Amino acid sequence: MKKMFLDIETLPAEKEKHHILKELHEQMEEDGKKVEGFEEMLMRTCFDGGFGRIACISYAFNDDAPITLKGDEKQILKDFWNTVTGVDLYIGFNILGFDLRFIYQRSVVLGVKPSVNISFAKFRSDPVYDIMYEWVKWDYGSHISLHRLAKVLDLPSSKGGEVEGKNVAQAFEDGKIDLICKYCEKDVELTRKIYKRMTFEDIGKELNEELF
Repeated sequence: MKKMFLDIETLPAEKEKHHILKELHEQMEEDGKKVEGFEEMLMRTCFDGGFGRIACISYAFNDDAPITLKGDEKQILKDFWNTVTGVDLYIGFNILGFDLRFIYQRSVVLGVKPSVNISFAKFRSDPVYDIMYEWVKWDYGSHISLHRLAKVLDLPSSKGGEVEGKNVAQAFEDGKIDLICKYCEKDVELTRKIYKRMTFEDIGKELNEELF
């Protein structure tokens, strides 16, 4: 089985889109809706595949070392869709609600046709194994962060370096894309370790070693 462990890092909307967001923000205020400040709204676009951007995508097949796609966003998406051909299982943390959704939305915005039709069906572990939902067994009232889950399983967290999710945008502005990629790769490695613990894959290997 070809398994793909993946994670993405995202950025707020590019400056060329700020005027559109400003119009949307003003319209919401005119409509009497309770809205956050424009700068806060702008920063939150890193969670919105409509206006946010992909800084990089890191992935690893089975037990291979992580690989990171970076550079021009449209080319990142083309390379990603060329890479996933033949993948049987996509594995990640909140990839149904974020990573894969964001990749799909950016593909639509930038006109990059997906090479495969990934099912976003919920309450199942195939073809997408979402670690966050599998841990809480699809209880939408329960949530856990990747950092907390790493602590629960006594695994080294990907947090603690110079770059973390909260400062990716600033790191990108400072030209530290390589550090962002390394952080993304650490998340991929952690995701793989958690997956193996949750599926008892490592225990199975240990039993085989004891038997033989």
